[in-house]
Amino acid sequence: MPALMLLLVNSTDACFNRRSLVLAGLFFSWLGDVFLLLESRYPILFIAGLASFLITHLCYVVYFLSVKSSADSLLKKQPVYILFILGYGAGLVWILFPSLGDLKIPVILYAAVISTMLLSSLHISRKVTAPANSYFVAGALLFVLSDSLLAINKFYQPFASAGMLIMLTYCAAQFFIVTGFIRKR
Repeated sequence: MPALMLLLVNSTDACFNRRSLVLAGLFFSWLGDVFLLLESRYPILFIAGLASFLITHLCYVVYFLSVKSSADSLLKKQPVYILFILGYGAGLVWILFPSLGDLKIPVILYAAVISTMLLSSLHISRKVTAPANSYFVAGALLFVLSDSLLAINKFYQPFASAGMLIMLTYCAAQFFIVTGFIRKR
């Protein structure tokens, strides 16, 4: 995440609007990474990591929704995406729910926010020119996939190569979001 922060700072003008939202998202992602690395020693840090990533997604939601254009939203043209994404989020929570224990409310909130982040990337996909729009949507999709894999591995059923798949999709997600921001210029 620090490398992506440097890439973002060095690839865009200092006065470029809304860059601070993406930088904040990367910072809170990095903070979440640190918390999750230490979680095995201090289990309470899982909540701190979850909160950090929640803030990351909120930064990306605010950034995506701040993009202005006269073009119609993809979600306005294809509202079925809203149902699909909300159904996916609800389905994942439903599968995980029996094993969430005291984390039921935080995980439901997190699922709602990450679904909103994905929806907001789709909302602007017709408002941003190619290839930035594709990078934003790919990044958001990969972030949802990464978080889904993490949740399944932690709360439902651990699986082989989980760590590698989670980190691969997570790093690619962040790279695509940063690349989308840079290419949007």
